[in-house]
Amino acid sequence: MQYDVVVIGSGPGGYVGAIRCAQLGLKTAVVEKYKTYGGTCLNVGCIPSKALLDSSEHFHNAAHSFTTHGINLKDLKVDMKQMIARKDDVVSQNTAGITYLFKKNKIDAFEGVGSFVDKNTILVTKADGSTETLSAKNVIIATGSKPTALPFLPIDKKRIITSTEALNIKEVPKTMVVIGGGVIGLELGSVYARLGTKVSVIEFMPSIIATMDAGLGKELQRVLKKSLGMEFFMGHKVTGATTKGKTVTVTADNAKGEAVSFEADYCIVAVGRTAYSEGLGLDKIGITVEERGKKIPVNAHLETSVPGVYAIGDVITGAMLAHKAEDEGIYVAETIAGQKPHINYNLIPGVVYTWPEVASVGQTEEQLKTAGVKYKTGSFPFKASGRAKASMDTDGFVKVLADEKTDEVLGVHMIGPRAADMIAEAVVAMEFRASAEDIARICHAHPTYTEALKEAAMAATENRAIHI
Repeated sequence: MQYDVVVIGSGPGGYVGAIRCAQLGLKTAVVEKYKTYGGTCLNVGCIPSKALLDSSEHFHNAAHSFTTHGINLKDLKVDMKQMIARKDDVVSQNTAGITYLFKKNKIDAFEGVGSFVDKNTILVTKADGSTETLSAKNVIIATGSKPTALPFLPIDKKRIITSTEALNIKEVPKTMVVIGGGVIGLELGSVYARLGTKVSVIEFMPSIIATMDAGLGKELQRVLKKSLGMEFFMGHKVTGATTKGKTVTVTADNAKGEAVSFEADYCIVAVGRTAYSEGLGLDKIGITVEERGKKIPVNAHLETSVPGVYAIGDVITGAMLAHKAEDEGIYVAETIAGQKPHINYNLIPGVVYTWPEVASVGQTEEQLKTAGVKYKTGSFPFKASGRAKASMDTDGFVKVLADEKTDEVLGVHMIGPRAADMIAEAVVAMEFRASAEDIARICHAHPTYTEALKEAAMAATENRAIHI
């Protein structure tokens, strides 16, 4: 079987790259080791976690804010079985959609583990041990990542679990410890905190979502503590965890170096993800992965050291984001077809789907200070937004960072209602090198949450925000 392109992995990067290859007239095949397509994102990541976040948000609002809206309920309770079933149905719909798209675009799909025999030959090893080989002019490695394990903290997948198992807990725990104050830990912690679980977050760094603008982490921690009762233990170094019956005991050294312990029904280990590059037979074609993170080195065109072999998404350097992988899949497909595609890595937005949502694009204040860039800042709080007052979502703010001389927008950072959707306006503006004045001059519909971005841009230019 001879193909122009064989893609290993059907996650967001793999399936999007495969579809774009097919659109460009390239005979394309995808190799996927699992029975369903979509990789981590669709099966045990982005999509199911958002489904649970939405369900838990409905319950929390019904329990805490419906009466203020004049809606009275009684005997409110969580049907965890139904909540999980709905989540599974959402996943099924999305994975079935990829099956349809593969058929529509005449992409051949092979179930099994793909590995290199040589740079133009892929061996597909099926679950029953049988094999077949595919011949490829080009290969795209899109094998994604897996949850990072701590060597001193064994994961039993029952009480000490990863984000994968956290999507299928059958009851609402009374207590839960989350190790890691990053995106995954905070999102899953929020799900259970909304349902009534007492959630404690243990984080080694001095702030949560530490890679984002510092103001965002500070505000998010305040709101999660206020609205959900989540506890945060910053500057704590986890040293181990043990299970006895239905209780997990997590040990750590606090910021002062003192030994402390935490007991809970469950412990979610959410300390990041590691590139999944094992089993590909990379050594057979002369590719050596990075010692730390197991990532595959690529050049500016996402091509490995072996001509015709590309790698995209979580398995290479950069942010582990589904939309980054998708853009890279399209980029490689168009490169193979002889086009000249473009990716601006500075303008790939990051989002945390807690409530309020957190979103960011471009440079943070900390990065600008480190680089010695002179900038100005404008901020606008949602408590001054008419739309936010109407929906009772007044926590958070929008911050615009602009070059001191040129007024070009260098970064936009927001925490508030629907920030995940609002950030796209900032991305578009920055892609076209907009100034803060440009955003300030654009008419925004009233009342909308996005008016906060306009007001922040006005604040960044001559401090002329209207509503504060």
